[in-house]
Amino acid sequence: MAGVREQLRSDLRDAMRARDVPRRNTIRMLEAAIKNVEIEKRGQELAEADILAILQRQVKQRRESIEQFRQGGREDLAEQEELEIGIIEHYLPAQLSRDEIEARARAVIEQVGAAGPGDRGKVMGMLMRELRGEADGSIVNAVVGELLDA
Repeated sequence: MAGVREQLRSDLRDAMRARDVPRRNTIRMLEAAIKNVEIEKRGQELAEADILAILQRQVKQRRESIEQFRQGGREDLAEQEELEIGIIEHYLPAQLSRDEIEARARAVIEQVGAAGPGDRGKVMGMLMRELRGEADGSIVNAVVGELLDA
């Protein structure tokens, strides 16, 4: 299976041929974000997990932008950001459902022996290492908070 980077390059060519401007621009922006991180790391080749983390950050930034645009009454820009999120998510692995996150969180809480909200840091650290790339950190944090407060 081709890596995310190769898939982006291939899809960029396809989007250019199809004259799909939103897809083309979004893919170019993703490649620029990846290149910027490579430059920060002094030209070091990025691992697949690093590239997926960059894509997840891009989705998170767009979700925050959507919130801001809606507060500012700019529904047109919010829709553009939602379109870009759809394109970016195409390259990300499927995210776990809230129930799956809860099941894994319960297992980690048991493993760590967490007793209350004071143990949130231990649980989150271990759980986020386990769920890296599979779940949004804000959802995981909310689930862990609910389980530890109960």
